[in-house]
Parts: sequence; structure tokens; C-alpha cells
Amino acid sequence: MNSTKETAAVTHPGTVRTGHPHRFRRLVGTGFLATFAAAAATTLAAALARAVGADFEVHGGETIPLSGIAVVTGFFSAVGIVIAAALLRLSARPAERFVWTAMSLTAVSLVPPLLAGATTATTTALVGLHLVPAAVMIPVLARSLASERIDGP
Repeated sequence: MNSTKETAAVTHPGTVRTGHPHRFRRLVGTGFLATFAAAAATTLAAALARAVGADFEVHGGETIPLSGIAVVTGFFSAVGIVIAAALLRLSARPAERFVWTAMSLTAVSLVPPLLAGATTATTTALVGLHLVPAAVMIPVLARSLASERIDGP
């Protein structure tokens, strides 16, 4: 006779089955390491841009300090981690959804430097500085989300 207990849970051999807290912690840990890398890379790129002529002076003569660039990079990278974590929890395809969301937000972030009233060198540097952390954070978080995916039977 067949018992209903025999058909309880069957998974594919390659299926990743980890507890939610473990997946979340791994995503957040990876994200924060990437955040530090993104902030360092963006600050270094800003220092190089300043060395070759970008003054980072915007509306009314206010100059953006390197520390400000690092802090803003860290903040918005952390926002990216929150978005990734939410998609991990809520989406069947978190990596794909994250890439589309992050790319869209990156495109939107390119508009303010164009409206900052800065020199061409500063505007170009600011646009580039929006792309540097995106180039670090998006692939790292997308790869982390893809590796955390749970495949069903």
C-alpha cells in the first residue's frame, strides 16, 4: 500500500534549499562588501577626475567634497541592498527584476548631473561617477541573487 508520507518532499539533486535568514545574511554581507568596494572605487575615480581638472563645483559655487561622494555612494548602495533583499523575498526571479530596477534607477540618476550647472569636465565626471558604483553593485548583487534562487521540482 502507498502511504501519503512517501510523497512528502522531492527535490532535484541540484536544488539549492537554504533557510531564508541564511540567504538574506549572505546577500546583505556580499552587498556590504560591494558597497565598500563601490565607495572606494568611486572616491578614487573622483580624486582622479579632480586631478585632471574637474572642480566638482555646482550651483552657486558649492564644491562637492570627496567625502560627500563616498557617503552618497555608500547610502545609495545600501538602498540597492534593500531593494535586492526585498526582491529576494518577494520575487520569483529576483536577479532579473533587480537588474531591470537597478539599471532604470541608474539611468534616472544620470539626469541631475546634467542639471547641476557645472562645467563640462565636472558634468562628465559626475555622470561617470554615477556609473562606477553601478558597475560594481549591480553585477555583484545580481550574481548573489541568482545563486540564492530556489528551483522548484
